[in-house]
Amino acid sequence: MDDLVKAVIMGIVEGLTEFLPVSSTGHMIVTGNILNFLGDPEGNRATTFEVVVQLGAVLAVLVLYWKRFLKLLTFNLKAPGLNILHIIIGMFPASVLGLLLHDFIKDYLFGPKTVVVSLIAGGLLLIGAEKVRRKPSSETLDDITYRQAFGIGCFQILSLWSGFSRSGSTMAGGIFFGVSKAAAAEFTFLMSVPIMLGASGVDLLKNHDALVASDAGLFLAGLFTSFVVAMIAIVTFLNLVKRLSLTWFAYYRFVLAILVFLLVV
Repeated sequence: MDDLVKAVIMGIVEGLTEFLPVSSTGHMIVTGNILNFLGDPEGNRATTFEVVVQLGAVLAVLVLYWKRFLKLLTFNLKAPGLNILHIIIGMFPASVLGLLLHDFIKDYLFGPKTVVVSLIAGGLLLIGAEKVRRKPSSETLDDITYRQAFGIGCFQILSLWSGFSRSGSTMAGGIFFGVSKAAAAEFTFLMSVPIMLGASGVDLLKNHDALVASDAGLFLAGLFTSFVVAMIAIVTFLNLVKRLSLTWFAYYRFVLAILVFLLVV
């Protein structure tokens, strides 16, 4: 199979799974293994490609929520509804712990074996959230309180464990703190942009040697595909999550964990 086709397939997988509670990391591991895509002795090329296609998914959020981001950038804390302080509060717990425990996370919470465990643990969390779900006090994004934003941010700490899924952990946290699934999902999308841009920027700087002109076509194909597919996936997911139980995503995660175990571990 041509590498360009493989890049497009990887872009589709990233775009579909980045903002769903199913772990994009697990999917990229399985897909990359099946396609034997961008393998190199040190793995820098594959890592850099994954960072680039992830940026495509981030751009999708920026395009879909550009009006909301412009409103946030006014820094008007007196305006009713969601403001920049909600985002900062939500980002704070995971950002601080991510910086303090960076080496530990890289050494012990990355890799196929840990992804298998996190896929299962994340699935159990989704089932637990559905079991305790009650009528939410915050139905929309603008109803979210500072306390709820901090609570969701604390659950986002779980996403530092590779394979746990940012959207899965934060949506579960939102449910526990009385936020509707749709509002928690949208809050996750908004929080993910600065976090993912920062993390991607650091990874690109570390692996800049893997950025070579001959790979430009592959990387751009993956980025563009991820961008388009992520836009479709976000809109579709928001419509689905209002009427679909998170338990189904949990079962899917269990199946994916088995695949990662059989194919990679």
